[in-house]
Amino acid sequence: MNTRPDPTEYLPLAEKYISLVPDGNIVDVLQELHDDTLKTLSDLTEEQAEYRYAEGKWSLKQVIGHIADGERLWSYRLLHIARGDAREFSGYDREAFVQNSPFASLPLKEVLRDYSAVRMSTLTLVGSLTEKGMLAQGSFNNYPLSARAAAYIIAGHEIHHMNLIRDKYLRS
Repeated sequence: MNTRPDPTEYLPLAEKYISLVPDGNIVDVLQELHDDTLKTLSDLTEEQAEYRYAEGKWSLKQVIGHIADGERLWSYRLLHIARGDAREFSGYDREAFVQNSPFASLPLKEVLRDYSAVRMSTLTLVGSLTEKGMLAQGSFNNYPLSARAAAYIIAGHEIHHMNLIRDKYLRS
């Protein structure tokens, strides 16, 4: 699917992610993001991967784990909507997810392998959807949510965090 979601397909706060996604086929965009993320992060040392740019901030490994966990949640929502099991979805406590995840103690290679596995699953899911499936809608926090918008949110969320990684984690 090559068309961006209409603002009526998602909650207004999601615009900050969707606006970051370049034009093009969303499957191709997700694949390119995956490849760029791995290229950017695969050669980092464990010391670099454990870096936190300020007290109380997540380590780089935790940020990558957060991207993967966020994608798991958005893919779950996307799957329900595309398969005709639309429902009301709510948010989640990202701090609780990060604090209760193993990402900080895993080697960077494992964190990246997890991220990559999640992305491969998302690619096969989104790549298999019909236009009808992509345009199907559910509800998220009392706003409409299309499967297409969920795919764009996945991409935009990663772009947002990779921009932060480049700016805050990889500069030093």
